[in-house]
Amino acid sequence: MPNAQLTAVLFMVLSMISYQISASFAKQLFQVLDPLTVTILRLCFASVIVAIMFRSWQILSRLAHLKWRDLLCYSAALGLMNILFYLSLGKLPQGIAVGLEFVGPLGLALLSIQNRKDYVWVLLAILGIILMVPWGQAQGDHFSLFGAACALGAGLCWAFYIYFGQKVVQQNIGMHALTIAISISALALIPFGLYNNAPALFETQYWGKALAIAVLATAIPYALDLQALKQLSKMSYGTLSSLSPALAALTGLVLLGEKITSLQWLALCCIMLASVGVTFRAVKKSKQPQNV
Repeated sequence: MPNAQLTAVLFMVLSMISYQISASFAKQLFQVLDPLTVTILRLCFASVIVAIMFRSWQILSRLAHLKWRDLLCYSAALGLMNILFYLSLGKLPQGIAVGLEFVGPLGLALLSIQNRKDYVWVLLAILGIILMVPWGQAQGDHFSLFGAACALGAGLCWAFYIYFGQKVVQQNIGMHALTIAISISALALIPFGLYNNAPALFETQYWGKALAIAVLATAIPYALDLQALKQLSKMSYGTLSSLSPALAALTGLVLLGEKITSLQWLALCCIMLASVGVTFRAVKKSKQPQNV
């Protein structure tokens, strides 16, 4: 592997690790703040970080000419994805929460399957979900059906985020779309946060931790991903992204002391294998000559 590609792979892995560390830090913050408050603080700081990173004030003159229906749907998907994921993170081990959330974009990819042979990836994904749930103790200390529902809901929102993101890309506003989406999400959630626990939002002693979470979940991953994408193919990017559930489980184990069962590790492997399989098939299909 050329040095440039090896460096790109390293950047990608570091990006995912940074994001998972941010999730672990967020979960630690749940001990003193509720998930909604943490989500709002993270989005508020992230909106400022992203605006500065991409100099998004340059888009102000074009705001009146944008297609706001797609942008608002994109923003709603992003906001709901974040709050549902943090709600699930408060109820589930980190690896399981990320594994169930990952079903969203995987399901979106599976919907495009046309060859019946590829339905093995669907079965693997379904098997992964089934094995993930300890049915005999579904409401035990280490698993929550409510948390699982939130994680799957976050995954569904992730799929919508991808779907509407592809529409927003057509507006040619680049990464400014992300600035708009994060800012709108933060502004939309602030009233709910004020109603839920207004004093918590103004506890400045926690702002430093929230800022660190925003940097680890936003600035570092986006910067590393942008560098990695210059060298990686779609197949490499998709395959590496499939490592997220395993990295989440390992991060949860190291930083939070969270252990998951052997069956749940097998479930994560099923989901990751399904994602790798779909990625390979998608790349293979894109290389086939198209009939005119």
